[in-house]
Amino acid sequence: MKLPLLRFRGAAHTVTGSCYELESDGARILIDCGLFQGSKSERELNYGEFPFDVAALDAVVLTHAHIDHSGLLPKLVKQGFVGPIFATGGTIDLCSVMLPDCAHIQEMEVEQLNRRNLKRGRPEVSPIYTQEDVAACLKLFRQCQYGQWFAVAKGFRARFWNAGHLLGSSSVEVEIAQNDKDLPLRLLFSGDIGPDHKLLQPEPKGPQGVYYLICEATYGDRERGKITDAERKNILAKEVRAAKDSQGPLIVPSFAVERTQELLVDLHRLAETGDIAKCRIFIDSPLATQASAVFERHAAEIDEGKTLRAALNSEEISFTESVEESKAISRLGGFFIVIAASGMCDAGRIRHHLKANLWRRNATVMIVGFQAQGTLGRILLDGAKSVRIQGEEIKVNARIRQIDLYSGHADASELVAWVNERVPIAQNLFLTHGENEGLSGLKQRLSSLLPDNLVIVPQLDDTFELSRTGTRLVDMNKSSRLPPEKAAHLDWHNDLSKVLLDISDEIARQPDERGRALVIRRLRRALDNKTR
Repeated sequence: MKLPLLRFRGAAHTVTGSCYELESDGARILIDCGLFQGSKSERELNYGEFPFDVAALDAVVLTHAHIDHSGLLPKLVKQGFVGPIFATGGTIDLCSVMLPDCAHIQEMEVEQLNRRNLKRGRPEVSPIYTQEDVAACLKLFRQCQYGQWFAVAKGFRARFWNAGHLLGSSSVEVEIAQNDKDLPLRLLFSGDIGPDHKLLQPEPKGPQGVYYLICEATYGDRERGKITDAERKNILAKEVRAAKDSQGPLIVPSFAVERTQELLVDLHRLAETGDIAKCRIFIDSPLATQASAVFERHAAEIDEGKTLRAALNSEEISFTESVEESKAISRLGGFFIVIAASGMCDAGRIRHHLKANLWRRNATVMIVGFQAQGTLGRILLDGAKSVRIQGEEIKVNARIRQIDLYSGHADASELVAWVNERVPIAQNLFLTHGENEGLSGLKQRLSSLLPDNLVIVPQLDDTFELSRTGTRLVDMNKSSRLPPEKAAHLDWHNDLSKVLLDISDEIARQPDERGRALVIRRLRRALDNKTR
């Protein structure tokens, strides 16, 4: 019997594209199959071939519904996968609205791009998958309960532990059968670990004494500090009051699922106690509207479910459905709040609101979650003076604020504490789902728990042979789908956007036509010299 193999097909030196391939005794399963986000170089991986034989897969086990963990499942089905997809009930309900929304965004953006390509004489492109692929995918889901073992494929069984990250989110414990005389090899995939005292979710759980632990490191280098429920609400209230004093809109890029609902709970409670004035709040995301209905159905299962139900049905909240309703918001004057997806500003209706408001000095943009390198949200946080949105240059005059109080991820200390509760770890700890700073930061913090040589930070597509006595790297990132130097880094697309903005600024600074012509001649001369 050959030793089991673990392959890292995503979320290696980056925080998106979660996907792990396990192979043992002829059976193959995936843990997650997520969409890559971030820079364009990373997003292009979504269009390439899978780095494994789809037909050889027996099953998928899904940690939770976030698109960077579930978003390529319809593509998997499109390419011939017909096996079961195991998930919790909450995850299945959320995927039933999130995956169709993801397909809709792809189809819409591809349609717009093809119109531009037609004008430029460029070939048409196709979406990664369609609504039909999503419908076929959703038929493959199989519901499992927390804490109950279920058979996954020949030689594999698994059970879910509540990860405290999102409705239905899980860590996945996997047992791989060995020969009849040996106990099974136990692995634990953390999924995304929620912070302590997370609004709407319980504290994360998990087993002890596994052979291998695969742990996320999103906030591995960051401490948010302990903050009470009252302190979080006070900070939010201060930002809302400051935005109101500016007499302009408060624009909140937010993940449609859970982050939006958490914000609504706190805004509702603040308005009820008079800490902020009641105002119009627009939830401008069809996905957020659908996800809110899912949360309301599961209200009895989550913390603050009663308050959430009251917030969702308050008269100040407006859920916009159509594009026309969304655009009409920008014609309003004075103070109001818009919460729109996506949370990293890289797709969806939030880009329309940013185009309409970033140039306004009385507008406020409040970032409330993690922003991956290369995303528009990260570029705004890093202090960009101008940005390009859908090919249009927009000056950044609005106040850019950040309150990282609603993150679904444990910070560095909480991750260390979670790992400490899982020890003893018989062999290795793999760190994934983090940018370089998060990975190295968490590895350093774990040095008091585990020897340095037992903590491994894999590259994309690395393959490891697993046994009771140790780990062996058998295939080291030979595919180069995403070289390490490009993972979670600004790429040439980001550089090009910045160069175009710099050129525009330099031309605008010239006092007359002669100065502008001189800048253009110098650029042309530089390009001509480069091409010779």
